[in-house]
Amino acid sequence: MPRTVTVVGGGLAGLTVAIAAAERGADVTLHEAHHDLGGRARTAAGPYHTNDGPHAFLSLSPQWRWLNDRGLIGPLAPMPLREVARLRFRRDGALRRTPPFGMARLLRFDPEDVPADVDFLSWASWRVGEEAARATAYATVTVLFHHDPGSLSARFVQERLRRMCHVPPEVRYPRGGWQSFIARMAARVRNLGVRVETGSRITDLADARPDAGPVIVATALPAARALLDDPTLTWPSGRTVLVDLALREDPRDAFALVDLDGPGYMERFSGTDPTLAPEGEQLLQAQFPLAPGAPREDALARGGTLLDLGLPDWRERITYRREALAEGRTGAVDPPGTTWRDRPSVDRGGGVFLAGDQVAAPGVLSAVAFSSALTAVTLALGPYRAVPGFRPPAPRAAVSSRAR
Repeated sequence: MPRTVTVVGGGLAGLTVAIAAAERGADVTLHEAHHDLGGRARTAAGPYHTNDGPHAFLSLSPQWRWLNDRGLIGPLAPMPLREVARLRFRRDGALRRTPPFGMARLLRFDPEDVPADVDFLSWASWRVGEEAARATAYATVTVLFHHDPGSLSARFVQERLRRMCHVPPEVRYPRGGWQSFIARMAARVRNLGVRVETGSRITDLADARPDAGPVIVATALPAARALLDDPTLTWPSGRTVLVDLALREDPRDAFALVDLDGPGYMERFSGTDPTLAPEGEQLLQAQFPLAPGAPREDALARGGTLLDLGLPDWRERITYRREALAEGRTGAVDPPGTTWRDRPSVDRGGGVFLAGDQVAAPGVLSAVAFSSALTAVTLALGPYRAVPGFRPPAPRAAVSSRAR
């Protein structure tokens, strides 16, 4: 008789869990609190196909290979060379075509040779000077969404710096945004016989496991903390203002703006995928990280200055605007003295497991959710196809506030 597995959460992690467990022959039920699957990997219906955050894969990650083997990635948006040539960096208040030379020097270091117990700014300053080190740290905002990347673990930041600057580029964009990709994952889930319960908000773990089978909680960490009544489920993340803008086209517009004077980044996603906006318009998303407690207006004012440099008369060309504050929803960031192994463990004891982008699993961006999902399935059901280079940490029992 197949083993019953319950999955709480229908985002990228939950869908990966459901597919992996069903492929192993498990009887899987997936609960999603919203009426649509996808979690943060959702795309608006249009006419402006905005995403809840950046939408990209890294083609050298185990996640890419796993999805590609199953035909789940689908059509990709190409990166035109003319757009790559329109990448600009703000440095010392002016737009430049190239980053500081010190950034290239830092790229030579393998993350495994970089200390985890020192902050990135201190480590990099010793090698290329503080000015270039600080500019390089701000460049990593594109994948960190953190207001002060230089304060994070040097190894953590260095890994992401190397991945974002890989030649040829690793970044791949699903054509049409996340939604078509999520639709393929959802179809795969249902074709494997998984029972999908949308609009099903689980507030008591007993409701999710009537037969005492394993439960994999694939939600954001704050939601998992509340569901499991476990105050130890916490880890730092970024806090950033996301601004989606549709503008009437102007051939002078930069493709991407990277702020090296402070935390900020902008990319015209319709530059690679024109289907995201109506003809004659272009869709961009800007990210302006904020320190804890800082008002949203601070980020918007700083961001306006960046956009003024790279998008002439952008305010007069706006046809659509949307803003959101992403707090604790941008993946884990590792402070000095920690690595991914120090984050909340996947195995919580008693047949309960975690999957998500803030738990103890390796990877960059959504690959953390993927790695933790496969690890949770392995621990719940036995050996599974391993993620290359990944050795899961020793299981650690959960600490419930009820036992205190």
